[in-house]
Amino acid sequence: MAKKETKEAKELTVEERLKALYQLQTNLSAIDEKKAIRGELPLEVQDLEDEIAGLNTRMQKIEGEIGAINDAVLQKKADIEKAKSSITRYNKQLDDVKNSREYDTLTKEIEYQKLEVELCEKKIREAGTVIESKDNELKETKELIADREQHLKEKKSELDEIMQETREDEAKLMKKVEDIESKMEERLLFSFHRIRQSVRNGLGIVYVQRDACGGCFNKIPPQRQLDIKMHKKIIVCEYCGRILIDPELAGVKAVAAAEEKPKRRRATKTTRATKKDEE
Repeated sequence: MAKKETKEAKELTVEERLKALYQLQTNLSAIDEKKAIRGELPLEVQDLEDEIAGLNTRMQKIEGEIGAINDAVLQKKADIEKAKSSITRYNKQLDDVKNSREYDTLTKEIEYQKLEVELCEKKIREAGTVIESKDNELKETKELIADREQHLKEKKSELDEIMQETREDEAKLMKKVEDIESKMEERLLFSFHRIRQSVRNGLGIVYVQRDACGGCFNKIPPQRQLDIKMHKKIIVCEYCGRILIDPELAGVKAVAAAEEKPKRRRATKTTRATKKDEE
């Protein structure tokens, strides 16, 4: 089927190709107008979705940090219990010491374990402060997510409403676009779409108006205008690269360049002399 369409496309004359391109441009421009009705809504929806995804990642990170701190606190509490147990055991051993050396060793070990308990308790207090700060940050993040999700819901509803109004028209236009493209040469289509993407207004083919390009409005030399009217080859604007088509072929009434206003003739010396003689 593809080969058959390609063969048909090659059999089109230059004039037929130009007409088809202009019809294609007309339908694509109509689709662009439908999309323009949506304005910045699609981008706003995308931005909100990206922001919510980022906030969810931040929330998960905060929750992970809180979880890690809580695990560290549990470990410190276990270390405290272990140190207290050691203190109790060493205190009992003090009752059975046989010399001062053993007494000093046990006393130093008890002091060390007490310092260990104090250090762990200090770490737990510091962790509590950090957890409180993280909890506040987590709460703010969740509130922000809820706010953004509500905003996103409203934007999506607004966008869906607009798309519902234009979906049917866009589908019809796309069907026309597909029908036209199926009859055209792939290389020509590729070039046309590449031009459309490179220009701001999406016009890949324009008609000549006021002796100038209908896209960039630069003047077109008379010989080049004649070539465009002959429909013998596809001609592009030497300034903007858009494909040029004769207004008549495009079905548009040609607008001629503004004619220069006639200059006022200055009175000649002969005329002034004649008037003087008559006086």
